[in-house]
Amino acid sequence: MNDSSWGAPPQAGYWGPSEQGPVQGAAPAGPAYDAHNAQQTRPVPIVPDVPAHGGDQDDDRGAARLSGPLFRDDTPSAGSLGTPSQKPQEPMPSPVPQPAPAPQKKSAGRDLGAAIGVGVGLGAVIVASLFVVKAVFVGVIAVAVVVGLWELTSRLEERKGIKAPLVPLAVGGAAMVVSGYVRGAEGAWVAMALTALAVLVWRMTEPPEGYLKDVTAGVFAAFYVPFLATFVAMMLTADDGPRRVLTFLLLTVVSDTGAYAIGWRFGKHKLAPRISPGKTREGLFGAVTFAMVGGALCMQYLIEDGTWWQGLILGFAVAATATLGDLGESMIKRDLGIKDMGTLLPGHGGIMDRLDSLLPTAPVVWLLLVLFVGSG
Repeated sequence: MNDSSWGAPPQAGYWGPSEQGPVQGAAPAGPAYDAHNAQQTRPVPIVPDVPAHGGDQDDDRGAARLSGPLFRDDTPSAGSLGTPSQKPQEPMPSPVPQPAPAPQKKSAGRDLGAAIGVGVGLGAVIVASLFVVKAVFVGVIAVAVVVGLWELTSRLEERKGIKAPLVPLAVGGAAMVVSGYVRGAEGAWVAMALTALAVLVWRMTEPPEGYLKDVTAGVFAAFYVPFLATFVAMMLTADDGPRRVLTFLLLTVVSDTGAYAIGWRFGKHKLAPRISPGKTREGLFGAVTFAMVGGALCMQYLIEDGTWWQGLILGFAVAATATLGDLGESMIKRDLGIKDMGTLLPGHGGIMDRLDSLLPTAPVVWLLLVLFVGSG
């Protein structure tokens, strides 16, 4: 928004009032002027010499120069005020207008080369473990959970002084993932309850100061990272489990890609500026569109007994939960005053910066797939 001008700047070289021309009734300038009459006169305007750089005022703006005339119509002469005669200065040429700087290209905000390379590498590891041996992929989930818990608890301690106990969280988190794969939802809930109890007991070995906030953060971390991740392991137990997990991963990535691509190119209207200033409504539209198209294709060609219209519903739900998950972690990071949860993945940040959309999406995809095509 352009600021409006509140008034014109004062005329260059004027010491007193801004009106132009000599002051009426002022004594004439010259050596014969009686100094004691100065108290009875109004201040006279003084015009300084033309600066050498053409137009800008000096630092001594408003000070009278002994070498210059007192009035505009006075002509400097030899010996006037004890200064040698000077030739009239020639007017300086107007400065050549400089061309306006070229507009800068819109930046993507991260190292796209590194981000793409890391993304492809992670995708290859996930797909290889997913379709070779299911147990290997369960191990991949468990490792991602433990690393994510380490990042989250480290940032909480660094930025807020909250010491959520990592050891019971890491052990309980890995146990949750395995229990969800072996025993289903019942096993996951039992492991979650035991992990929360372990957090409460483990923290008792330290002084009581800060106990409540530490165990609260520990229980939150146990639910946020490993418990939500168990739904991925539960998807894997179905006969077409690898294809269900692949659908879940593809739709989340497609949603994030659509939001990023459309928002970066066309984004103008902020979605949640207080939480994540970079997200736009146009980006959300891109996420929904991309995810619905991807969902229709995945349900039609990857999921047995699935139909395209079920994919539209699934894609819309994925776009909504992925966006909410991204905003949720943005809220956490904004509260902590950090940009990324870690630095393990160049171009992406940390593990938690990649799990933010996946974690809240996993239970929704698991539930919808069970409703659409069953749990088998």
